[in-house]
Amino acid sequence: MTDGFSDPGPTAAGPLVDITARVGELARKLGMSQDEVFDVHQLSDGSGVPAEVVAALLEGRAAGEPDLQARFLQRFSALRRSRLKPNGRPYTQQEIADGAGMSRQQAGALINGDRRPTMEHCDAIQRFFKVHAGYLTAEDSEALADALLRTEQELLHAFAAREQERERELAARSPAGQDPLERLLQDHGVRGIAWRAAQLPTDKHRDKVTEWLDMLLENVRRNDP
Repeated sequence: MTDGFSDPGPTAAGPLVDITARVGELARKLGMSQDEVFDVHQLSDGSGVPAEVVAALLEGRAAGEPDLQARFLQRFSALRRSRLKPNGRPYTQQEIADGAGMSRQQAGALINGDRRPTMEHCDAIQRFFKVHAGYLTAEDSEALADALLRTEQELLHAFAAREQERERELAARSPAGQDPLERLLQDHGVRGIAWRAAQLPTDKHRDKVTEWLDMLLENVRRNDP
């Protein structure tokens, strides 16, 4: 294995701000509370970022551990506390060493901070604990953004399932064989307009109606606060 690698430096806060806004909007659409989707302790467990740092980052404050080795030790410690054996006990140093393909001395030096981790060390430990690549090394804001991306995927699935259920309910309430256009007109309350336009004698007359509706729509948009 090679010598310890250097910290690539801080990442921009933009991605975290963007994903936080998207998750918040999805939660609103699903009728979920912000506290539920931005649970500090759950996000800490999913990202390895200390809970107090998660809270600060979500509030838009600068926070996090800038030193790579210090972050590695924080995340490694979090893994050992949260990813337990089936019997509920933490993995021993020897079990981690065996599972990650390193000596017990190497594992001990990494756990105690006596040796800087290499990419090979990190990859092996992440595979052993079955966490995603970068869990041990990503900057805190990046790690939190990744955890929120997973939350976003879960919320998107929930939102899609809800919309599909609504569509099934609408279809069930519609008379059998009802024309889709008729249902659309009914749902949007514009059947009367369509009926009157259909009684006009020529396409030229109907084009006038379309032109008038376009002008009305443009006027509404222009005056909308």
